[in-house]
Amino acid sequence: MKTFHTSSNSSTITGFILLGFPSPREGQIFLFVLFSAVYLLTLTGNASIICAVCWDQRLHTPMYILLANFSFLEIWYVTSTVPNMLANFLSDTKVISFSGCFLQFYFFFSLGSTECFFLAVMAFDRYLAICRPLHYPSIMTRRLCTNLIVSCWMLGFLWFPVPIIIISQMSFCGPRIIDHFLCDAGPLLALTCSRAPVMEFFWTTIMSLLLFIPFLFIMMSYVLVLRSVLKVPSVAGRRKAFSTCGSHVTVVSLFYCSVMVMYVNPTSEHEAGTQKLITLFYSVGTPLINPVIYSLRNKDMKNALQKFLGTQI
Repeated sequence: MKTFHTSSNSSTITGFILLGFPSPREGQIFLFVLFSAVYLLTLTGNASIICAVCWDQRLHTPMYILLANFSFLEIWYVTSTVPNMLANFLSDTKVISFSGCFLQFYFFFSLGSTECFFLAVMAFDRYLAICRPLHYPSIMTRRLCTNLIVSCWMLGFLWFPVPIIIISQMSFCGPRIIDHFLCDAGPLLALTCSRAPVMEFFWTTIMSLLLFIPFLFIMMSYVLVLRSVLKVPSVAGRRKAFSTCGSHVTVVSLFYCSVMVMYVNPTSEHEAGTQKLITLFYSVGTPLINPVIYSLRNKDMKNALQKFLGTQI
């Protein structure tokens, strides 16, 4: 086991122990195989959407350009946790270095916050397409679409550096064991030598702002969309409008329901097993099923994927 050196005044920390999913050796190997398959399927599914959008000229519209960028984001989001988790399954010590832990902490939350902003921008795109169809081409130009995409990435990666740097400068005591499969705020704050209520409150506040601002924007967009769709006289027209939003609404529901349960309340209130299951769902599960949702519920995407995969085979 990794040795941690302490001085009289503070802890000189050289790493943390990520317990992950404790089980016998056979169980660890089974989990390694299972999550390796999930990871490969996630990469394949999201990469297929990116390739289909790039390959099919008819999909070179803001809606599908945003979707391709969202799939690219999902690839990196799942990559921020799963490779280390796979290595952990085969490790005897299950040690992650101090720098490795906080790098994972930063990238995991930065990519997650970028996803929140992307979901809001995608809802805005659907609002313009349905509520202002005549003005849509002149408003949602290629330039605006590019600016929105760049803004999502910049906001996502600028949201957490300050609190994460502050947490990294705190002193950690005890066995430095994290009962999780990734470096998360709650378990790390629980390992600090003294309670940091101000930091815990600050973390909860910025997480709540990150979640609620885009979520309220998404809800407002879809209230306007719903009001507009209900005015459409034909059933076929309403069905078409709902179908263009159905995939996005499903993805938003899956992601936000799990993340809000996890982070709106202080993370310390959750049991370790509950933390791991909820985090596993939104960090590994949703990137896996999102390509399925978008391909099954979207006729244009389904056709593009079929043609793309057909030409590759």
